[in-house]
Amino acid sequence: MVVLRLDSLALSRSRFALSPFAETLAAIVQLARPYGEPWAGPWRERHRAAFLARLAGDGYAHGLVELIAATKYLPNHLTLPPGGGMETTLESELAEVARVPDEVAVAGLRTAQEHARAGRPLDRLTGRGHGARAAELFRAVWDAHLAADWPARRAALQRDVTHRAGLLAAHGWPRALRQMNRTSGWVGADAIRFSDRPGPDRVVGPDGMLFVPVTAQRGSWLCEAPGRPFALVYAARGSGAGAGAGEDGRALARLLGGGRAQILRRLETPATTSELALLLDQSVGTVGGHLAILRDTGLVDRTRVGRRVLYHRTELGDRLARGPERG
Repeated sequence: MVVLRLDSLALSRSRFALSPFAETLAAIVQLARPYGEPWAGPWRERHRAAFLARLAGDGYAHGLVELIAATKYLPNHLTLPPGGGMETTLESELAEVARVPDEVAVAGLRTAQEHARAGRPLDRLTGRGHGARAAELFRAVWDAHLAADWPARRAALQRDVTHRAGLLAAHGWPRALRQMNRTSGWVGADAIRFSDRPGPDRVVGPDGMLFVPVTAQRGSWLCEAPGRPFALVYAARGSGAGAGAGEDGRALARLLGGGRAQILRRLETPATTSELALLLDQSVGTVGGHLAILRDTGLVDRTRVGRRVLYHRTELGDRLARGPERG
């Protein structure tokens, strides 16, 4: 079991951050594996063939993707903590990865190989410039498969941070960090269980740590680098969940109309009008009209947080969105 042991000042200085690089890493895993998360099905169907075609023409990229999709220990030159807080840019992260010395990258690749299914060989991962070649791959994947979707993905991630920041203010870090992944949890008052797999504990110093959401709903990882705070990458609440339309979802759409049903399901996590418009690819005016009707019927309400107006489901809205309980 891997435990993050927190210094007495660590929690007071911990904070949230975004990482376009981590989002790209999670997307690469989704595109590489033979199965995908149901919520990402349409995106995966649009992009997977082109992604695999690119790998077919680049042996190094093919080998690196095959390794990270199969290992339980990501190469450490791909898990650097983001350095720009909520404004971290992909360009800054790619530059850091490109500067990683070859000896550091090779050591991480070998450790990843040891933890990979069927001990994936490193035959294709030879030569020099491992950091720069990884950065080139991630840039290509971002440009081809993520850049157009980033505004909507970023909105989903910001919603999660806003939600957890509210829990933090009202209840403290244990409540804010609840359910970040299936194996994490608090151990006593000053430690977080990160993983149930064997591994050394880490001590989080007085600079605190970063919590970094991604839209992928499976998997989480720890980012670390000398002289930098640890960063825990986790699945953002509500980024994929609730977006589907099973039988209960179709019934909700028949009752409310498709647009309003989508908004009610998305409001599992509070959001602004503009965030919902990005997530649903609708105009702000259309979303605003739907929200006005949902408010009038008592299914949603709104709260001002600084300059932002967040919409959230009421208790009645929660019950309706969840659907009938099955006996």
